[in-house]
Amino acid sequence: MIAESTSRRPRVFSGIQPSGTLHIGNYLGAIRRWVAQQDEKENYFCIVDMHAITVLQDPELLRRLTRDVAALYIASGLDPQKSTVFVQSHVRAHAECCWILNCVTPIGWLERMTQFKTKARQRESVSTGLLDYPVLQAADILLYDTDQVPVGEDQKQHVELTRDIAQRFNRIYGETFVLPEAVIPESGARIRALNDPTRKMSKSEMHIRGHAVRLIDKADEIRYVIRRAVTDTGREIVFSDAPEKAGVNNLLEIYELLTGKRRPAIEAHFEGRGYAVLKEKVTEVVIEALRPIRERYHELTSDRAELDRILVAGAERARSVAEPKIQEIRRKVGFIFVHGHT
Repeated sequence: MIAESTSRRPRVFSGIQPSGTLHIGNYLGAIRRWVAQQDEKENYFCIVDMHAITVLQDPELLRRLTRDVAALYIASGLDPQKSTVFVQSHVRAHAECCWILNCVTPIGWLERMTQFKTKARQRESVSTGLLDYPVLQAADILLYDTDQVPVGEDQKQHVELTRDIAQRFNRIYGETFVLPEAVIPESGARIRALNDPTRKMSKSEMHIRGHAVRLIDKADEIRYVIRRAVTDTGREIVFSDAPEKAGVNNLLEIYELLTGKRRPAIEAHFEGRGYAVLKEKVTEVVIEALRPIRERYHELTSDRAELDRILVAGAERARSVAEPKIQEIRRKVGFIFVHGHT
């Protein structure tokens, strides 16, 4: 492994697909943590639109959702002066690095990926892009000499594959890539669907009312969704890994993350109270937490020129790191350089 430079802070890369509206699970499981660590690390936060087209997308909707995700990144507290916020397709080195890494990645490694197998079973046919998704993800990470990749448990296998690809490239062509580490938070990494707490909250199911709270939802909609959240037939309000308490546990985790209170204090607060009170209190803290995000989002989306300026600047900063790396990769694999072409 290439030794991490002592002259820089740990480098972080992560991204979210613009394949649907961001929800409170995205915020609590990822974005809020990114914001909290902005001053400690060198951050690259991407809107991964190239990943989104591994399944068919409406082009106009994709453009709108890409800007929406960028606006919500910033509205949630990511500071473009501290963190590099950019769109994946604006940095062409991602696609080029993916192709080169394809050529050292055995297809068997991709066919064993859990997410690919799950998605493939849901479709009559799948695109090459869907199979190749993890290699593009590896390119995203490795281009920036990333040290840490904040992910949910369901993405850990992809970071492990990234390490495998990097190690294989390093063995063949010499030390080139830093081996990244997956960083999985202890709580909040897998907020459950409010209408079915046995499943992860997902952007792909945001069309189902009651599945999740969107970051841009108004107070009345938040009340509607949380009031109808699935719980169980009991009354005990405690943190629990028991499957039958998944709905209550999910609401308590949301409350815990948004209030910062410790679990014993939360359980004492709700002792002897019913689920209606729990839902009421969770609703209150969610509304208060999302109000400034929604307001800032509307400011950003009403001035598209300013949002695009931020994305142009972010892409320039990302390219300043990615381009030297892809030049190194080109040299390693034997591509020639001629005068006038870089």
